[in-house]
Amino acid sequence: MVALLSVCIFPFPVVLIGGGAIASFPALKPPESTSFSCWQHDGNTRQSELLDHQDNRDIVVAGETDTVEFFTAGEVRQAANGCSYLVGIHDKRTNLTTFRAAPLHIITRQVKALKNLAPAEVTTDERVRLRNKLGETFGTKKAKAAIRAQERNRVDIDAMKGVTSHLQDTIMENTGSLPTTEEAKASADSSRLIPPYNANASRPDDVYALQDIIPDAEMNALSLSALKSAKTDQERIALLPFSRSNWIKQHVHLLFSAPKLRKIDMKTVLYISIMFAFKTASRSVNDKETLQKRLAGVPPIVLDGLLARFTETTRDSSSVKITSQTETMLLTYMLTLCLHVDDFATDTDLIARDLSMAPTKVNQLFKALGCKIEKLDPKELKRLGLPDSAGESKRAVLRTPVQFPQPRAKRARR
Repeated sequence: MVALLSVCIFPFPVVLIGGGAIASFPALKPPESTSFSCWQHDGNTRQSELLDHQDNRDIVVAGETDTVEFFTAGEVRQAANGCSYLVGIHDKRTNLTTFRAAPLHIITRQVKALKNLAPAEVTTDERVRLRNKLGETFGTKKAKAAIRAQERNRVDIDAMKGVTSHLQDTIMENTGSLPTTEEAKASADSSRLIPPYNANASRPDDVYALQDIIPDAEMNALSLSALKSAKTDQERIALLPFSRSNWIKQHVHLLFSAPKLRKIDMKTVLYISIMFAFKTASRSVNDKETLQKRLAGVPPIVLDGLLARFTETTRDSSSVKITSQTETMLLTYMLTLCLHVDDFATDTDLIARDLSMAPTKVNQLFKALGCKIEKLDPKELKRLGLPDSAGESKRAVLRTPVQFPQPRAKRARR
């Protein structure tokens, strides 16, 4: 349209007719002697008619030399959109200028010798290499860093072929020394921070033998004479090494309210009180004299046993301390004794408050002992002599055969 408007500046007559073509050679320019012809996809149209055809976008311009063929590329329609091309011819004799519509033809070429050859397929590696080359040339700093990181992490498969058999042999040698499933289970069981247990026990009483938790010598050293002489529960609680436990207060009351005092259970409660006091005085375990003063009334053999089982000697030193592992063992031993007194159904919330620990953590310790955290049904409440209201709270229940929690399988990273 711009070309038509500019016609008005010419001072001589102008005639507009159709015909002609404009060719653009972006790559290779043919010799001037090369002849070109116009063709249309409809083979019935004669070449002479093409020059006067109003819509020349279906026309193909083609020519050839001895080695190269030239023809209209597929971009003709796109090149013609939005613009028109005219070729003007001025006749000096008649002073007449003739403009002919001339569509633009973008010419591509085909080497005759390569015409029948199939194009070489580009492999994935070649495509990646070319893409990385473009990225290294024109990419941002972030893109270049990503390309270099990818190159560093790339595994050369061809280079790995020679060492595959060696790696397989090495893996077989190393895995040959790995423990079997049974050996791994036995090792895990032996490393549990819990008292010695009998996995084949048929009764809860036999899972954790009482003498494995409180040695006979220590049990015999515990005296109940002062507790029996006391007149009230308050006096008895005051005689204990640790008196700030509601669980201990509750069981002292129950034991001395029974028609006959169960001495083993009372000695077990007394030993639990000693373990509470020992845990509270953990900072004094390196000074036995100070520890004995804080745990007044505790037999020396009991104190020596606690120090031997629940403390460790530090490296390059003769001092002892309660480590995180020995503290866990102290807690699991204490909770196991609670299970014995409670007929293997212990109120975990009550113990958690006495230990100033979160109930979830105390529950985990009970689970490590093989307990299930659950509410008791009416039948179990009746067996234990507990009121119906006790069924609202969860308890740690030990049943046989004992089952310990299995380690969770780690999820594979994506």
